[in-house]
Amino acid sequence: MDLLYIPEDLSSCPKYGNKSCPPTNRPFHARMIMYLVMSGAMVITVFGNLVIIISISHFRQLHSPTNFLILSMATTDFLLGFVIMPYSMVRSIESCWYFGDDFCKFHASFDMMLSLTSIFHLCSIAIDRFYAVCHPLHYTATMTTSMIKQLLAFCWSAPAIFSFGLVLSEANVSGMQSYEILVACFNFCALTFNKFWGTVLFTTCFFTPGSIMVGIYGKIFIVSKRQARVISNMPANTKGEMKKTLSKKKEKKATKTLAIIMGVFLACWLPCFLALLMDPYLGYSTPIMILDLLVWLGYFNSTCNPLIHGFFYPWFQKALMYMVSGKIFSSHSEIANLFLETH
Repeated sequence: MDLLYIPEDLSSCPKYGNKSCPPTNRPFHARMIMYLVMSGAMVITVFGNLVIIISISHFRQLHSPTNFLILSMATTDFLLGFVIMPYSMVRSIESCWYFGDDFCKFHASFDMMLSLTSIFHLCSIAIDRFYAVCHPLHYTATMTTSMIKQLLAFCWSAPAIFSFGLVLSEANVSGMQSYEILVACFNFCALTFNKFWGTVLFTTCFFTPGSIMVGIYGKIFIVSKRQARVISNMPANTKGEMKKTLSKKKEKKATKTLAIIMGVFLACWLPCFLALLMDPYLGYSTPIMILDLLVWLGYFNSTCNPLIHGFFYPWFQKALMYMVSGKIFSSHSEIANLFLETH
């Protein structure tokens, strides 16, 4: 999400209504390097998540409750890379917003919405993994198609209502001195919060769901270790027992991979949310360069997710090969046996 640095001294502000861009000290070659790096991150984010979207949508072997949640989360990351990151790149490098006030509000609202949607998706995936590992006998009856649809509806609607409602009503900047004149003077487009909404956002939309996810994966880890000990003591004499053991290994691998995704998410977004929480109490004194860096660290999470899938999941690698080779256009490709193993 975008954060705003509000300078203490507004005496140099141009006349009200005559907006200008603040001067930048970045040399031309430094800006070109920044454009190159950020553009590379955008390309990986867009095309990497597009591979996940096409793979899970197209190949029937990947149609499972967990993968439908991953599909929706990949859609979130894809939109962040395709809609949000290009405009944020220009704003961050040029230190100016060239796209108008109305689009600024849409950009800020959509940015916050997608960030919160990712958190809610990860919470839903953690719940799905909890039932798959800790209550496998009840998993099919609990994580039904109807339940998945309800989770997805909540993951998208709650952040949308909260984000657009907060930004369009400007409640997040209520009572902030100098905010209106700063926006009127300069071509800034950034999302900032007063003390109250900064605390609410951090507590309810990041800390609480993050704590729930950590607790769930902690429980899953304990149960997985217990199941591994039980399985190791079982005589694998029958084919059915071997299949059961293999199934447990796949569940463990899927859970481990998703836990890594959650860990990367927390590592990328926690510094940004902490800055969002603390900056109002520090008088908005954090340098804008630091805030931009933290924002892009958060964006980088959407770049990492498809890389994690590519490294841990054979189905991602083989689906990518099918797309590159054109085999995906085969009439029977959706039922092709792509995988040495599936989760």
